[in-house]
Amino acid sequence: MSLSKDDDPEVRALRAQKKSPFLSPAQAAFYLGLSERTLQEYRTAGTGPRYRRHSRHLRYHIDDLDRWSQQQGEAGGDA
Repeated sequence: MSLSKDDDPEVRALRAQKKSPFLSPAQAAFYLGLSERTLQEYRTAGTGPRYRRHSRHLRYHIDDLDRWSQQQGEAGGDA
């Protein structure tokens, strides 16, 4: 079973990035290369990227995702 274009997370993330800087948790997780569950765990622990509530919906701004990712450092770097 293949995904339709609208169900493909990569397509949705790219479309969202072009139209809006705000991504859903599923799109944000895909953008970061994480599972939604891992992103949720980071959010619960307060260690993940900044997020916002738009009404009852969680949204991640793409700049916040980039900033958080850069702050995580590089694997194998000097600590």
